[in-house]
This record gives sequence, structure tokens and C-alpha cells, in this order.
Amino acid sequence: MLSTKMENALNEQIKNEFSSSFVYLAMSAYCDEQNLAGFAHWLRMQSQEEYGHAMKIFNYIQDREGHVVLKAIPQPESQYGSLVEVFKETLEHEKTISQMINELYALAVEEKDYPTQVMLQWFINEQVEEEKTASDILAQVKMIGDNTSALIVLDQQLASRSPESEDK
Repeated sequence: MLSTKMENALNEQIKNEFSSSFVYLAMSAYCDEQNLAGFAHWLRMQSQEEYGHAMKIFNYIQDREGHVVLKAIPQPESQYGSLVEVFKETLEHEKTISQMINELYALAVEEKDYPTQVMLQWFINEQVEEEKTASDILAQVKMIGDNTSALIVLDQQLASRSPESEDK
């Protein structure tokens, strides 16, 4: 059974993961408006992945006989100055989520909640991958600069992203 403190923290993370889903969906809409369908697709897939993360925690709380509390999520930004700005924001967002997961893990250690530590290890590993991917795309977008042909190629590459499996 989860402690009240751990349950509250996990419920907060569900909110953060759903919020992440909305952030990426808003970024996807921006990219669609810029006629960058591949980037938009990649960001929609990212939104779905974040939704899946929220549900993973949701299910975990229920499996531990806890009480899920769905909290309001803030409205995401909908305007961006450039594609570079979108992916700078993506990278910073992933770093913020990583810090949140690390704090949850520290709480689980403090509470000697070993099952939650095991569950959160999956998220820690996931965040390493998330930060690397965001960093790589940001670097590529910066390298492209004003090269329209290269932008089209990267857009086509990102369009090939398929949905991730829940257990990855």
C-alpha cells in the first residue's frame, strides 16, 4: 500500500504527464500550421507517449490500492517563434520532467517504498532517452538553419515515427 505522501506525489506526476501530453499536442498544432507535417506527427506521437506515461502511473496507483486524483492541467503555450524554439522548449521540458521523476524516486527511497522505486526506474531510463532524442533533434534543426531542402528531409524522417509500445 502507498503512503499518503507517495500517493499524493504520484497523483501530481499524473497531472504533470497529462500536461506534457498537452504541451506536445500544442507544439504539434504549431508545426501543422507551419506546414511541417512530419514534425507535427512526431510531436503528436510524443503527446501520445506522455499520455501513456500518465496512465502507467495511474494504473500503478490503482494496483497498489491507492486513490487516483485527477488534477487540472494548465493550458499550454500555443505560439512559438520558430522550430528551434519548439525544440529548445522540448528539451527544457524533458529536463524538468526528469527532475520531477528524480524527486519522486528520492521520496520513494526516503519512504523505503521499494515497489515504487522499481516502477520509477523505468521512468528514469525513459527520461535519459527523451532528453537525448530532444537534444538530437534540436541540434539537427539548428544545423539546418535556413536550408529548406534539409528541413524537408528531416520533416520526412520525423514523419516515419510510429507509436511506441507501452512497456518499451
